[in-house]
Amino acid sequence: MERLIFNTHDIVLLVTIYQCALFAMLLFVVRHQRRMADYFLVGFLLTQAAIPLHILVNYGTEFRYIALNISPDLYRVFEIAYWLEGPLLLWYTRALVYKNYQLTRIDLLFLLPAAVYLIWIWFEFYTLPFQIKVEFLRNYHTEQANFLRHAEGFIRECLRVFFSILCLIEIHQFRKQIRHRYSSLENIDLGWLNLLVIGFTIIRCWAVFVAAAIILNVHGGIPIDFSLMGLTGNYATLGLVTALIFFSLSRSRLFEGVITVEESNSEHVEFECDEVARIEAHMANQKPFLQHILTLEQLARQLELPTRTLSNIINRHFKQNFFEFINRYRIEESKRLLQDPDLAQLTMIEVMSKSGFNSKATFNTFFKKLVGVTPSQYRKQSLDS
Repeated sequence: MERLIFNTHDIVLLVTIYQCALFAMLLFVVRHQRRMADYFLVGFLLTQAAIPLHILVNYGTEFRYIALNISPDLYRVFEIAYWLEGPLLLWYTRALVYKNYQLTRIDLLFLLPAAVYLIWIWFEFYTLPFQIKVEFLRNYHTEQANFLRHAEGFIRECLRVFFSILCLIEIHQFRKQIRHRYSSLENIDLGWLNLLVIGFTIIRCWAVFVAAAIILNVHGGIPIDFSLMGLTGNYATLGLVTALIFFSLSRSRLFEGVITVEESNSEHVEFECDEVARIEAHMANQKPFLQHILTLEQLARQLELPTRTLSNIINRHFKQNFFEFINRYRIEESKRLLQDPDLAQLTMIEVMSKSGFNSKATFNTFFKKLVGVTPSQYRKQSLDS
């Protein structure tokens, strides 16, 4: 009973496994209206549980021998998570920023590296006789692996960074489209996605350095403590997963996202003059801009127009993006309120709210940009005259 099974480094891996598995289970069980993004996130979290399990089985002080007594096949089975986490993170990012996102055949090509790995590992390891696998693993150490094995690890880590970069590109593209679909940007919460993608991108870049350090040390003779570097990455992963859990608990929901990439590309959609007149009449009579949270899709449903057509009219006819289009109407409404002597008792916060704004900063910035003076100065000038 006094034999040490887990040291501190092993416990870090076990806690990471527990947190990721628990997070995935809660997400799958608690959420009743699951979207495609939730399934991708569950899959990604399970890969983050499988990766430290792979490390624990292969490099744990005593745990590796416990696993060996169970089955030598455990040594490579969890390694597939390295090849699956990148596509799952990319699909999760896309499903989060684009409503109704569906996998295409091109998306499935991202699974090709995982398929190649499975074929390679089957012939390279799993077809070996049982006793040969046991003898090989019993004396296996990182320093004894051949260059091909270390090169495979380096390529694997580079591929994970590549998928992280693709995720960052998707977020950047989403930021460019926000102003074409939302009238209020305060409710677009990119914090969770930024923390997830940027955090794992940094950790994956560190993993590339670790893989390179192994090659330089083992095959180049350069003295680098890659073990310490690897442990640092394990601790960083635990810290990131913990931060993600606390961050998610502090948010009631994430953000809705745009509908599809194709809908944002409306350059070639034709429109009629009566559609322009219908939009102007609707904005003047119904005043939908008074809603604090108004999206392009909501306005398109009110007008009974295709989203692409409405976006095209706003961009080409009014020469504005959706954010500017809606907030110009809000500024005109706020000017009307500020000019009225009977409403002089209204505070600027009340004027802002009655005009449709839900951010004082946006209200002041947009007002000064369009009118040339602050709301307070405009009220004073209007009432004095």
